Amino acid sequence: MSNISKDVILQIKNLKLWFKVYQGYSKVLDGVNLTVHQGEKVGIVGEAGCGKTTTVKSILGIVPEGQYVIPEGEILYKGKDVLKMSDRDLGQVRSKEISMIYQEPSAALNPVFTIGQQMMEVVKNSAQGKGKSKAEQKQMVLDAIRDVFIPDPERIFTYYPIQLSGGMKQRICIAMAIMTQRDLMIADEPGTALDVTIQDQVHKTLNRLVEERNMSLIMITHSLGVAREITDSINVMYAGTVVESAPTEEVFRHTLHPYTVGLMEAVPRLSGGGIQAGIYGSIPDYLYPPKGCRFAPRCPHATEACREEKPLLKDVGGGHLVACFHPKEV
Repeated sequence: MSNISKDVILQIKNLKLWFKVYQGYSKVLDGVNLTVHQGEKVGIVGEAGCGKTTTVKSILGIVPEGQYVIPEGEILYKGKDVLKMSDRDLGQVRSKEISMIYQEPSAALNPVFTIGQQMMEVVKNSAQGKGKSKAEQKQMVLDAIRDVFIPDPERIFTYYPIQLSGGMKQRICIAMAIMTQRDLMIADEPGTALDVTIQDQVHKTLNRLVEERNMSLIMITHSLGVAREITDSINVMYAGTVVESAPTEEVFRHTLHPYTVGLMEAVPRLSGGGIQAGIYGSIPDYLYPPKGCRFAPRCPHATEACREEKPLLKDVGGGHLVACFHPKEV
């Protein structure tokens, strides 16, 4: 594990984000709380549609403009609220301080420019690229392509995105994120389009670079195995809120929230035993979410209190936070 500083680089406080839709407001984020320290690798896990990607996009201010409202909450990056930053200041943060690996590489790459042109643009606008010759900047690009295990970087440099497979495009997006020094990297399912061998190599490369550069990392993943391998702490999200947060090994040793318990039980066992049970039901309709705990309709331990009142995220000891009226006994 990395040497984590006590300095907080990012803190999300009670973030609520609602999307405007025809019927009213889709209340996707319902009071997200998240803390990232300098040098810390933080995982966000949860099923599809729970708000993981929306949360990290809000950090960079790249949620579609005019399509949402934020009725409550703060996103403090180095003590400054991102939600109140000017476009210029937010642009500086995006170009020099925070990088993001997107889940969908085809949307992240411009189809009319070559890979080399797009990556050179990133280098030119970075602190590491300024003052360097064009040849030195190109070498930075080629080294980054090589770091993500793509053969013949010189050839790839001249290609357009359409000439690459989905997996290669994903690796180019990862290369663009790691080739310049940043304080915080956000990785949204970086191994989605990759085969298992390349995925493992990329995860190890990310892990190594983050530790060498003392960067902070937010890793979004569906895989508890990936989260356990890479992260220092895990935040479990359900239906727009963090329901459990703790150091990684603590989450696996003392799983407290019923939803986290369900996720653990849904993981296939190498020892066999058939298909795991999974979790009954599906995430709630964000237009008409439950009044109390959003997991209550699916929870086998729900009581009337759970259905009427939302439980807050509370520390139950040792930095283990859980939002539940009836957490599993440690």
